[in-house]
Amino acid sequence: MTARQQLEWLRYRAAAPGFDWAEAALVDLQFSPHRHDTYAVGVTTHGVQAFTYRGAARASCPGDVFVLHPDELHDGRPGREGGFGYRIVYVAPELIGEALGGAALPFVPDPLARDRALRAVVPALFPHPDDPREALAENDRVTLLAGALARASGAPLRPAVRHPRMARVKDHLAATCAEGISLAVLEREHGLDRFTLARQFRKAYGVSPSRFVTLRRLDLAKGAIAEGRSLAAAAASAGFADQAHMTRQFRAAFGTTPGKWRALLHAA
Repeated sequence: MTARQQLEWLRYRAAAPGFDWAEAALVDLQFSPHRHDTYAVGVTTHGVQAFTYRGAARASCPGDVFVLHPDELHDGRPGREGGFGYRIVYVAPELIGEALGGAALPFVPDPLARDRALRAVVPALFPHPDDPREALAENDRVTLLAGALARASGAPLRPAVRHPRMARVKDHLAATCAEGISLAVLEREHGLDRFTLARQFRKAYGVSPSRFVTLRRLDLAKGAIAEGRSLAAAAASAGFADQAHMTRQFRAAFGTTPGKWRALLHAA
């Protein structure tokens, strides 16, 4: 590891179910193209954060607020010498929808937020790293963000089109993600054919069922890695075929390898 790379670090924690928080300083690290299944909303703290989003090159400078939507392909890299830093929250889209009273998910077309109200809200989303988890506080933060995203989208709130069984399907997938998912069991337990289930799930949560399962496995793997377990053990406990399988999926989801992610955590 070079002296420059030793300046790289990451602080990360699951603040509440569906609401994660991170802060990072990166010098040379480049994130390969990847997708989240959450809203990723943050602020650049120093340097220039360059990224490609919806086919266009972007550059976020200190104080700039950025909004990345679920399942949108993006990358990340230093925009100039010296690297960059950011603070970010990852919020599950279902929480945003629930906070808006069941309205359709808002979409802010420009990833570099220009809306003043949204820019004013973002600094309030971040708890102190040492503060205990408080469900009431996190609920307030989600509600605050959801309202700001809805206003910044400029679209009228519309009722969401959701299948009433999708919440149960999501809970089923989350509970069994490490064990392997049977389509036949899903069809039998939820009374839907596999193609209707896939269509309705994407409408409700913005990602496919298989993508949701992969990301829940990655959540389990990240937790195991953060606790100090080996990469091979983390892969096995999360339901991946092997460490290489986990590494491929980790890079596709987060733009870096689990080994590098672990090194950044340990450097913080």
